[in-house]
Amino acid sequence: MLRPLVLAAALVSCFSARAQLPEPVTRLLAEQGMTPASVSALVLRGDQVVMAHLAERPMQPASTMKLVTTLVSLEHLGPVFRGRTELLTNGDVHNGVLKGDLVLRGGADADLSGEVLEGMLRTLHNAGIKRIAGNLVLDRSLFNPARGDVGLPPFDESPEAYYNVIPDALLVNKNMLQVDMRSTDQRMQLDMQPALAGVTIASNMRLIDADCTKWEDGWKLPQAVRSGSKLKVVLEGTYPKNCARSNSINVLDRDDYIDGLLRLKWKQLGGRLDGKTLAGTAPFDARLLAEHRARALPEVVRDTNKPSDNALARTLFLSLGALEADPVLGSRPLPPVADQTTYTRADATVRNWMRAHGIDDSGLVMENGSGLSRIERISPVQMGSLLRAGLRSNWAPEFMASMPIAGTDGTMRRRLNGSPAAGRARLKTGTLRNVVAVAGYVPDANGVQNVVVAMV
Repeated sequence: MLRPLVLAAALVSCFSARAQLPEPVTRLLAEQGMTPASVSALVLRGDQVVMAHLAERPMQPASTMKLVTTLVSLEHLGPVFRGRTELLTNGDVHNGVLKGDLVLRGGADADLSGEVLEGMLRTLHNAGIKRIAGNLVLDRSLFNPARGDVGLPPFDESPEAYYNVIPDALLVNKNMLQVDMRSTDQRMQLDMQPALAGVTIASNMRLIDADCTKWEDGWKLPQAVRSGSKLKVVLEGTYPKNCARSNSINVLDRDDYIDGLLRLKWKQLGGRLDGKTLAGTAPFDARLLAEHRARALPEVVRDTNKPSDNALARTLFLSLGALEADPVLGSRPLPPVADQTTYTRADATVRNWMRAHGIDDSGLVMENGSGLSRIERISPVQMGSLLRAGLRSNWAPEFMASMPIAGTDGTMRRRLNGSPAAGRARLKTGTLRNVVAVAGYVPDANGVQNVVVAMV
């Protein structure tokens, strides 16, 4: 497949305005058995169109779509925006007993981890609460629907992989389990982190003579098997003998994950939880017991674009339809609108921003804002116009700092090393089975920033 960065380098090397693809690009295409019709591309220098080829055609952007989500997030939510998680109750506390439910309410906290949850529980413990007589209520109501993952067919054959995690407003550790696998000639030794109450791990993997570096060749989708109140994560497939590897998997229902994590952390603190774990919403008269605020938005945007994190991008996209900036708390929920999904409101936010910046949104299709989609579409003209607006944004430094630097970091760390672009170009790449794309900023020989967009 044609490398998008080679294409971008060839594009930006051509400084005279032209409608057709330059000869180095057409030659690269021909070498790969492709025609110019497979490419849409645009190079801008300020308001000047340096080169355009089928640039108004909507194309699959793959992960370059994250640039849309992150720039609009910075512009719409602002640099002090923070998601947050809350522990609440409307119950009274007597002699160390909370006589009521404990509500864990999600607020699109990008940094919600087991350590964060433990810290919030420690705040309860230090306040004198030793026993929770009611239920643990998981409140994901910030997003509508609260569980976008339920009933959704898998994107591909690896639903357990991190890149496929579908966010909700209360996502702890991204719902991931790290599994350490060590084998001898005869047996497999497993370790699972984090440890979860009521959850164990076992292997049905058959040990074989194979290269340890190719252990993934025998990997099959793990299973979560329930037996009463207990859960067992069962690994399937084959695994090389005398091999040690780790893998992170998303196989547990997220309610079970939080239930096991919170109960174990609370027990380790000496606490007791009597009730069940169930989905619900916080009562209107609930009071705050503990909270956690995520890092400021520019840091989250950086962690979205540099490694191309789908779960973070999708969380930011949904946040556009659920939250607004708050100068004190960092964020606050938008008032609900009857029968409007969070996706609908987020999509409208992106389109309204584009129209306000003179960008025609015709043909734009957003599914989740991450580019992990078969239906998302954007044209190079739309993407290029967005990137040009990014250069003029109040938050241009934060936006540009979030993008991978050629030959230096993020997804560009090993790309374009030794080229004139190394250490200078800031480019977001995108790859699906049938798509390669690149979009970003490349300074020319005179140091002038060029906007470069190419989709194949």
